[in-house]
Amino acid sequence: MEKTSRRNILKAVAAGSAAAGLGMVMRPSPPESVYAQGRSGESHGRGHNPIDGPLASATVSFGQWRTDMTPPLDRLTNAPPAPPTNQHLLIPYEPMIKAGGSVNFIIAGLHNVVIYDHGTEPDDINTALLINMANPPNLPLINDPNKRIYRGPDPSLVPLDRVEVVTFSRPGRYLVICGFLFHFQEKMWGYVKVV
Repeated sequence: MEKTSRRNILKAVAAGSAAAGLGMVMRPSPPESVYAQGRSGESHGRGHNPIDGPLASATVSFGQWRTDMTPPLDRLTNAPPAPPTNQHLLIPYEPMIKAGGSVNFIIAGLHNVVIYDHGTEPDDINTALLINMANPPNLPLINDPNKRIYRGPDPSLVPLDRVEVVTFSRPGRYLVICGFLFHFQEKMWGYVKVV
């Protein structure tokens, strides 16, 4: 058994430091887009001033799993439940935040958050402009880019239950819809009022 000496401890520390440094050097770099998200937005007119108070953020339930089913809804297997197990509503219908604040869209089900600029109404959406979800094929998503300011990911490629946080920098009344055509046709939409 080797005697523990100051020299042996220093050798061990030096070897560990070298290995750690090598690991940091060999780590692959994230894509440039990841770095862009972390850069200061000063050049784009967005500062990092704190947004605080009761209107700093709001939460919207974007679809809800139902508890009035017979038999009761059991999601233990994580298999996509068959309709009509999901309620297609935005609750609250029109939350209010201040400019620079955010909305936390808590999504439950096969939904696609799409936001249109101030002044857009449901009748303005061109439902003839469609693209298909990746999986299952042939389920239509609305693809009307006119005044669209945000569109979430293809709902067939992400978990059914997730959160999308969106910030609103300017005052106005923004239309929020479910981009899944059949849900939009069921009037799954609401607004975000920004003051």
